[in-house]
Amino acid sequence: MYAKRMNKKITSALILLLVAMIWGSAFVAQSKGADRIGAFTYNFSRSVIGAAVLLPVIAVLNRRSKQAGDNSSPSRRMTLVGGVCCGIALCAASALQQIGIGMTTAGKAGFVTALYIVIVPLLGVFLKKRIHPGAWVCVAIAVAGFYLLCVSEDFSVGKGDLAVLGCAAVFSVHILLIDFFVSRGADSVKMSCLQFAVTALLSALPMLIFERPELSAVWDARLPVLYAGVLSSGVGYTLQMIAQKHADPAAAALIMSLESVFAAISGWIILGEGLSPKELSGCGLVLAAVIISQLLPSHSKASEEQS
Repeated sequence: MYAKRMNKKITSALILLLVAMIWGSAFVAQSKGADRIGAFTYNFSRSVIGAAVLLPVIAVLNRRSKQAGDNSSPSRRMTLVGGVCCGIALCAASALQQIGIGMTTAGKAGFVTALYIVIVPLLGVFLKKRIHPGAWVCVAIAVAGFYLLCVSEDFSVGKGDLAVLGCAAVFSVHILLIDFFVSRGADSVKMSCLQFAVTALLSALPMLIFERPELSAVWDARLPVLYAGVLSSGVGYTLQMIAQKHADPAAAALIMSLESVFAAISGWIILGEGLSPKELSGCGLVLAAVIISQLLPSHSKASEEQS
C-alpha cells in the first residue's frame, strides 16, 4: 500500500515537472507569436484551441463517471459562475502577459510572472486570511530580485516588465478565484474549458477593433499558437489537475514554479536570449523567494494539527 502511494506521488511529481517544462517553454512560443500577431489575436486563437482540446477530455471523463456509477454531481451554478469570473481574470492576465512579452525577453517574463506565488498570500490579507511572517521576507527578496532583473541603471522599468508584473498580480486573483469556486463544488475541467471560451469571447472585440488581424498573419503564427493552445492550455491544465490529485499542494506549487527556470533556459537555447550577471542575480532572488514561500508552513495546517 505504501509503495503504491509512493509510486503515485513520484508519477505525479514527474507529470508536474512536465507541466512546468510545457508552461516554461510556452513563453518562447508567446514571444514568437508576438512577432507576428497582436496580443488579443494571439490570446483569442490559443483560447479557442484550448477550449476545443478540453471538450473531448470532458466527454471521456463524463463517460468514465457513468461507467463507474459515480452519482456525485458538481455544482452547475458554481461551474458556470466560476468559468465566467476566471475567464475574465484569465483574459486580463493573458493580455498583459502577451503585451509584456512583446517588449521584454521570454526569460525575464517567466521569472516576473512567477511572482504570483508570492502575491497570492499577500492578497489573502485583504480576505482576512492569516499570513506567515516569513512571507514578508519572501516579498522583500522578490522585490529585490525584481529590481535587479528589471530596473535599469537610470532607475527606469521597461513597459514590458511592468505589463508582466501586472499579469502576475491578475494571475494571483485568478488563482484565488479558482480556489474559491472549486472548493464550493465547481467542476474544475468544465470550468477550465469555460474560462477559455470566455477569454476567447472577451479577446475577440479588441482584436477586431485594434488589431484587425489578417488570416495570412495568423497562419504565419500557427505553430506558436498551436503550441500554446494545445500544449500550454489544453494539455498543461489537464495534466496539472490529474497530477494534483496525488500530490501535496505545497510540493506541486514548488515543482510548477520551475516554469520560470525553463522559460529562461528555453529563451536562451531557442531565441538566443542572454541575461547579464545583474539580471541573473535577480532571477536567483526571485526563484529563491518562490521556493521559500512554498516551504513556509500554513496557519491553516498548524491549526488543524493543534486541534
